[in-house]
Amino acid sequence: MSLSRLNTLMKLAPKPTAIGSLQMQRNLSALPESGPTGHFKTLAVSSPKPFVFHVELHRPSKFNAISKQMWLEIKECFDGLATNPDCRAIVLSAAGKHFTAGIDLNDMMNLGQTLAETDDYARKGVIMERMIKVYQDSISSLEHCPKPVITAVHKACIGAGVDLITAADIRYCTEDAFFQVKEVDIGMAADVGTLQRLPKAVGSQSLARELCFTGRKFEAAEAHSSGLVSRLFPDKESLLTGALAVAELIASKSPVAVKTTKESLVYSLEHTNQEGLDHILLLNKLNLLSEDFAQAVAAQLTKDDKPVFAKL
Repeated sequence: MSLSRLNTLMKLAPKPTAIGSLQMQRNLSALPESGPTGHFKTLAVSSPKPFVFHVELHRPSKFNAISKQMWLEIKECFDGLATNPDCRAIVLSAAGKHFTAGIDLNDMMNLGQTLAETDDYARKGVIMERMIKVYQDSISSLEHCPKPVITAVHKACIGAGVDLITAADIRYCTEDAFFQVKEVDIGMAADVGTLQRLPKAVGSQSLARELCFTGRKFEAAEAHSSGLVSRLFPDKESLLTGALAVAELIASKSPVAVKTTKESLVYSLEHTNQEGLDHILLLNKLNLLSEDFAQAVAAQLTKDDKPVFAKL
C-alpha cells in the first residue's frame, strides 16, 4: 500500500480524544452482570468478559430437558443479544451433568391434552403448526443472531440438543460427550433443524442419514472426525475456558466485520458461489467505508496498539 493511501486511511480513522477514551472505558466497565434481562427461569445469562455473553441452559435437575418455557426463552434471549451493543460473541453451555436430554416429554403429554379438546383434524393441525413454528424459530434464533455463537457441549446432547448446536457457528465438546438424533425413537421425524443443518455440518449425506434413521449414539471422537465439532477438551472446565477465550478473541475484532462475515457465511450456505459474491459485494460497498476498516488497516500498517472499535 502506498504512503498516500496510508495517509488517507489515517485521516479517515477517528482521532482519539480524552473524552472519547473516557467514554469507551466507561462503556467497557459498565457491562451488565446478566443478559438482556434477569427474568429467565430456564437460562442463566452473564457477561464474563467485555463484549462476551455466556448463556447457560439451566434446568440441571431435569438434565436441561427443553421445555416450552425454555424454547420461548432461548428465542427471547438470542433476539435480545442480537441487538445488544454490549454483545459481540456468545458462548452457549449447560449447567449440571448433561448438556441436554432433548425435548421435555412432559410437554408432549400436555400437548396431547390440548389436542384432545377438539375433534376437528384441521384445528388439531393448526395447533401443531403453530407449536412447531415456535420451536423452529427458537432454534433458528441462534443462526439469525448476527453475533457468533459458540456451543460448548459436555456429556449428553440428545434430540433437540442436536437441533440447537447445529444452528450455532462454532461447536466444541468434551471428550466424554455424545450425541444422538433421538426423534425416530419417539416415533417422529426431527422438525426444528437437524435434518436441514446436520448434513451440512458433517459434510456427509450418508453419515447424516445413518444417524437420523437409526438414532444411534455417536461419541465425541466421531463427532470431531466428521466435523460436527471442531475441538475436543478433556473436561467441562477446560471446555468453557477455551470457548470463552475464542469468544473474547472474536469480540476484539471489528463488530462490523464479524457481523458481515457471519451474514455472508449463512447466506452462502443456501446460494451459489456467484450469488454469495454478489451478496458480499452489496454489503461491503458500504462496510468498507466504515471507520473500523480505516482504523484496523492503519493499526496493522503502523504496528500500533490494537484498535478499539465503537459499539454497534
